[in-house]
Amino acid sequence: MKTSYAVTIALALATLGATYANAADLSAAGKTREQVRTELLAAQRSGDITYGETGAKLNELFPGQYPAKLASQGLTRDQVKAELFAAQRSGEAIAYGEIGAKRNELFPGQYPAKFADQGLTRDQIKAELFDALRSGDTIANGETGVKLNELFPNRYSKKS
Repeated sequence: MKTSYAVTIALALATLGATYANAADLSAAGKTREQVRTELLAAQRSGDITYGETGAKLNELFPGQYPAKLASQGLTRDQVKAELFAAQRSGEAIAYGEIGAKRNELFPGQYPAKFADQGLTRDQIKAELFDALRSGDTIANGETGVKLNELFPNRYSKKS
């Protein structure tokens, strides 16, 4: 009796594990074989493939063997000046003195008050939660990030 009970539990766990493993592969299902192959070749050329147990990428371990990544374009001189002027006007600019406090923290009466974003009400949050539960738009497994409506598409109505 105990053996059959243990076998049943083992089969149930194996089935559940296989379901989660297949669900994790759903993200790649939307790509064609050629798209995946192209992405792989690009990752190999740039060294964006992890190596070994450390999780470090090849281009991090051997930077001399791969082309350097291009730096993103920064702000123009006029944009930086405008940001500095706005920060000085609001008191958010460079820390004041040796204590590291901003001017609007030391002298709040000299600068306009900041208004906090109101956010959602309790009823709005409850309504969003109810909609997510009803549509299966909640995460089934925290490790994979797969949602219930992706795991079990027949149980939930399609989003319109």
